[in-house]
Amino acid sequence: MFNRAVALMDLSPGLEEKIRVCNATYTVRFGVRLRGEIRTFTGYRSVHSEHMEPVKGGIRYSLGVNQDEVEALAALMTYKCALVEAPFGGSKGGLCVDPREYEPHELELITRRFAYELIKRDLINPSQNVPAPDMGTGEREMAWIADQYKRMNTTDINGNACVTGKPPNAGGIAGRVEATGRGVQYALRAFFRDGEGMKKAGMTGSLSGKRVIVQGLGNVGYHAAKFLSEEDDSIIVGIIERDGALYNPEGLDVENIRAWIAKHGGIAGYSDRHQVTDGASVLEQDCDILIPAALEGVINLSNADRIRAPLIIEAANGPVTAGADQILREKGTVIIPDMYANAGGVTVSYFEWVKNLSHIRFGRMQRRQEESRHELLINELERLSTDTGVGWQLSPDFKQKYLRGAGELELVRSGLDDTMRIAYESMAQVWHSREDIDDLRTAAYLVAIEKVASSYQAKGL
Repeated sequence: MFNRAVALMDLSPGLEEKIRVCNATYTVRFGVRLRGEIRTFTGYRSVHSEHMEPVKGGIRYSLGVNQDEVEALAALMTYKCALVEAPFGGSKGGLCVDPREYEPHELELITRRFAYELIKRDLINPSQNVPAPDMGTGEREMAWIADQYKRMNTTDINGNACVTGKPPNAGGIAGRVEATGRGVQYALRAFFRDGEGMKKAGMTGSLSGKRVIVQGLGNVGYHAAKFLSEEDDSIIVGIIERDGALYNPEGLDVENIRAWIAKHGGIAGYSDRHQVTDGASVLEQDCDILIPAALEGVINLSNADRIRAPLIIEAANGPVTAGADQILREKGTVIIPDMYANAGGVTVSYFEWVKNLSHIRFGRMQRRQEESRHELLINELERLSTDTGVGWQLSPDFKQKYLRGAGELELVRSGLDDTMRIAYESMAQVWHSREDIDDLRTAAYLVAIEKVASSYQAKGL
């Protein structure tokens, strides 16, 4: 995919190679005493590009973690940050561990030891390398890592900024948990404002009534499905999990299914009427929008020609293989690429990092002043109505909404919406204006690589 994009660019071979390769990958093997014995774990932290620092990228806990995967995801982070104009280079980390095999106190020991190995080599640092949650990790693990950093760097006043995705009471930011799913919603809204793009996908109208299949009801898939169904009136007709799938053309209740999965560990037994044993087959069902939101490579050479959705939005990292991507493009399927579609997480991580460095939550200084000015206007309008005898009144719902100043969550959502709109417009402009580019992914790579190349050329190597 990178090769396809750079073939359309005028880069020197040397600069092209510099952008392609990972700068460094650090492998660490450490022991932790658990259950009366020492267990050795293998972890990675890869830095793809330092054209901007700090570098940014999640840490995942999975038995499938290996050096190739971590380096590929680090590269994707470089392009993702460049595309949405987050001022970071790309990085990624991973630990070969199944978090479900360990109790919370054991996971804390493992996480703190892994963090220690990375921190002492400056591979976790507010000004050099800032991790975030990924598959198998969350707010809890990020809080442990931040605390470990502060224990080792007691005089670093910006210690909280060493990692993002922390809980709100430990230096996190409102809206971080929902960020990637919310970003998927904003990405789809941006696409549905693009008349030319809609025409290429053979679609009309708005998100209202569009039939959606979501693969993976984890954090990203759940929030994307929830917001699309509740706020945009889309119909979630299919939900695919690792133990099967549910399919109902009339629509599924996302909240009920999420609660069932949380209680039972899977969707088995939720509803015999809507149950599909072969979950992967639901990817091939008729729908308007397909959202792969879990693992890499779920759409591949074995099933790409049977995918019927005219629009795929990649909420996961790399859910469509390069071979499948070619088949789908030839079919005319429009794919909103992962580097853009799931950039909500890193965008809000950027906001959290800025919040930690500024040591003040967003909205704290201006919120009440906004409310006072709005109230002044409302009071004056109501006075004029009374004095002139017109007798009209503002609806209570309008007054309540207008008088409320923007808090942190509203500001975070506003910043994310703005980011996703601007990034989509930069891709779409390339997609629609160049005859040699027939897909959004190549357009996204072009925009991102151009920014990385300009950065290297400006600062030198």
